[in-house]
Amino acid sequence: MGKKRKMPGLNTSSTADISFMLLIFFLVTTSMDTDQGLGRTLPKPPEPDQEQNEIKVKERNILNIRINKDNYLLIGEDYCTVQDVKERAKVFIKNENNDPNLPELRPKKIKNLGKTMMVTENHVISVQTDRGTDYGVYFQVQDALVAAYNELRDEFAKAEFGHKYEFCTDKEKEAVRDVYPQKISEAEPKTYGGTK
Repeated sequence: MGKKRKMPGLNTSSTADISFMLLIFFLVTTSMDTDQGLGRTLPKPPEPDQEQNEIKVKERNILNIRINKDNYLLIGEDYCTVQDVKERAKVFIKNENNDPNLPELRPKKIKNLGKTMMVTENHVISVQTDRGTDYGVYFQVQDALVAAYNELRDEFAKAEFGHKYEFCTDKEKEAVRDVYPQKISEAEPKTYGGTK
């Protein structure tokens, strides 16, 4: 009878190293979704003993933007697209021709400019969504509104100081914000016409 042969063993000493290298490779090359959000500075909450006063705003000073569950936009009484939001907001905020249907222009002393200017400081842009509105559409509308303010601020900064808003000094930025304060209001979401 012949001798039984031993089966050679498999060398697995480097298997852990290879697995670790593959894990690192896939972690580095895989893209992961990041959370979306809006950079907003919220007002401080009222003190417990502080009275809640309702602020009355004239109808002409409010630009109502509503988005329904099917992601259709309504600005005032007009249906429009996300691309229309920025231009409509700029016209509303600026009210260049003192249109009686747009926010009222009022004289305001801009302390860092040392002069009084006619501005629409009482304007408010109110965004109201349906509970079924897509976040993507909501963020596009918010981005368009912020872009409208940024463009108006850039135009004003170039006219007054000769450069864009981002290159302004702190005092110049404060003056620009006095002329174009960002006033975007978030109305509570509602459900229009059933659930999605």
